[in-house]
Amino acid sequence: MQRIGTMPVLIMTSALLIVTTGCRQATQTAAPVTASSRPPVKLKLVSAFQTSLPVLGTNITYMAERLEKASGGTMTLKVYEPGALVNPFEILDAVNKGSVDAGYAGAGYWTGKLRAAPLFSAIPFGPETGEYLAWMYRGNGLKLYQEMYDTAGFKVKVLICAIIPPETSGWFTKPINSVEDLQGLKIRFYGLGALVMQKLGAEPTLFPGGEIFQNLEKGVIDATEYSMPVIDEQLGFYKIAKYNYFPGWHQQATIFELLVNKDVWNGLQPDRQALLEMCCRDGIVRSIAVGEASQYAAMRKSVEKHGVNIMYWSDEMLELYRRTWEEVARQECAEDPFFKKVWDDLSEFRKNYDFWEAHAFLPRSKLRR
Repeated sequence: MQRIGTMPVLIMTSALLIVTTGCRQATQTAAPVTASSRPPVKLKLVSAFQTSLPVLGTNITYMAERLEKASGGTMTLKVYEPGALVNPFEILDAVNKGSVDAGYAGAGYWTGKLRAAPLFSAIPFGPETGEYLAWMYRGNGLKLYQEMYDTAGFKVKVLICAIIPPETSGWFTKPINSVEDLQGLKIRFYGLGALVMQKLGAEPTLFPGGEIFQNLEKGVIDATEYSMPVIDEQLGFYKIAKYNYFPGWHQQATIFELLVNKDVWNGLQPDRQALLEMCCRDGIVRSIAVGEASQYAAMRKSVEKHGVNIMYWSDEMLELYRRTWEEVARQECAEDPFFKKVWDDLSEFRKNYDFWEAHAFLPRSKLRR
């Protein structure tokens, strides 16, 4: 403050307050508003997957650790195990209502509520990792993904936080050589692939990962698919089913989502929103790298230690699955307008991407060492 005549005048700078009275001057530093001076954000997150599961479960705890470190401890995710607060199939509703701040799951879990949801998780004979992410981030995938939740009235913000490599096609107690072997087969199956199995005469059902082994052991189901070899091995399916089929025609790549309550998301400052998004991208990179690096050892262990038969579908069976999936896709499009909207958009993207893919990549037979 300085005097002009007899009137004091206050002079402010962005970080320094200068006070002048007569010939005497004092300085006072104004505390800047920084990210660390804001109240910390603690988000309560429920997971659909046991955090002990390789890649699938450990990825969300990795992301929570990265978020806390990157934010200097001012932003944290408290991760709760499946069923600790909310059952896996209730996560979407819990996040929507604000019972929890966030949830980690696969959109295929919401098929009963949102018919198009599995298209944002895993698609039979669908895109592999690179193509799927390209559609999500550079096509209309993420836009349609959020639109699905918005138009259905769910107050959630969706982020992709993991994508895993191809899954196995299932664990069976006997060889499957023809469609007759699928008749009446009680099998745990996920997403759109379950509709294919049902159309072929099987009886698919869906259990969370933590309930599969006990249902397989008790004979509630005859067979199961779940995830990649390293995950399936930890769940112990090899103890009962000795025929593990490949390739995973139903899930060549599987996306996992982070759902954040819309009010919670909108309450975050833009820099904190960006930080959460960046940690999700980090989670995607980790899930791809760790997922690709850890499968062959688990497969060898299954064969050499557990006596598992690694099977590969015949050309006839793969063609049967493909034709049946195309029938299912046409039926879903005819019965659900939003499914058709997403499917048409993805199909157009894939048709354009194929022009690149057909010329750019070596056939897999030429890549074999």
